[in-house]
Amino acid sequence: MIRPAAAAAPVRLDFAGGWTDVPPFSAREGGVVVNAAIGLLVRAAVGPEGPGFRIVAEDLGEELELPADSPLTADGRLDVHKAALRMHGVPPPVTLRTRSDAPKGSGLGGSGALDVAITAALAAATASEGFPTSMDIPSLAETAWRLETIEAGVPGGRQDQWAAALGGFNLLRFRDPDVKRQPLRLDSAFRAELARRTVLCYTGASRLSGNTISRVMGAYERGESQVVGALRGLCDVAERMAEALVSGNLFAVGALLSENWRLQQALDARMSTPEMARLEAAVRAAGALGGKAAGSGAGGCMFFIAGDNVTATASAARMAGAHLLPVRWELTGVRSC
Repeated sequence: MIRPAAAAAPVRLDFAGGWTDVPPFSAREGGVVVNAAIGLLVRAAVGPEGPGFRIVAEDLGEELELPADSPLTADGRLDVHKAALRMHGVPPPVTLRTRSDAPKGSGLGGSGALDVAITAALAAATASEGFPTSMDIPSLAETAWRLETIEAGVPGGRQDQWAAALGGFNLLRFRDPDVKRQPLRLDSAFRAELARRTVLCYTGASRLSGNTISRVMGAYERGESQVVGALRGLCDVAERMAEALVSGNLFAVGALLSENWRLQQALDARMSTPEMARLEAAVRAAGALGGKAAGSGAGGCMFFIAGDNVTATASAARMAGAHLLPVRWELTGVRSC
């Protein structure tokens, strides 16, 4: 019988380089991503409750009860949760309960944070020694990535799982299967000012799907110049973003966010929605220094670096229909709770 255990992991803001952590680009050329964990958490708790398998996603209002002999097959209902129980060989009775602070489809890497939180909780529940000694952080991040992409069959890169496992600001280099982490040390005063100036806007759930990933990476494999050039350009922006953050150059950070967003849109024409375009125009008119979509795009969140008048930028975002989310840097990653 398993022991009760719980873990929490943060979501992230991807400042630059997203998409370059996705294979086959990450395997052939190597990706570069700069991201930072924020204080919106995904929590997972597991315990020996019920006659069979019980799965509860509190933030989604979804619940499943399955018999003890269930094969936990994918059917579109909480498939990552089922894949985790199957992957870890968790015996019934068991209840797995999760909750996310981030909205569904936000583009903040919530599914990666979910992977990490569930993996950490199940590792603690099934190991002879408790979390975190039961699994080191790199192994935890890689196991969480395998959970989503291989066991659950959802294509994607590695940055979200690594951000959730590590916390803080990081420059991540991907050359599959290897990942190298360079922590970014920001001056504490600049870090606080960056949080104050970052306006995080939820525009509604992202409409991007695995088909978009397949379409973009298919174009890369065919050697389509616009997509190949955009992916390589995203790596360059990530390198420069790391320098801008460490040097405390707020204007450069804003400009690089906008450059990254331009390259994201070059990957696929559907990255931006009319709602996102209106939001971007509104905050720029209010003095924003730059911004981009969080994650892939086509909805979800956008975030902007405000100019001197943060209140004006935030008000413009609300008037454009966005729901504002809090920004607080999370300097530690996954933890037991």
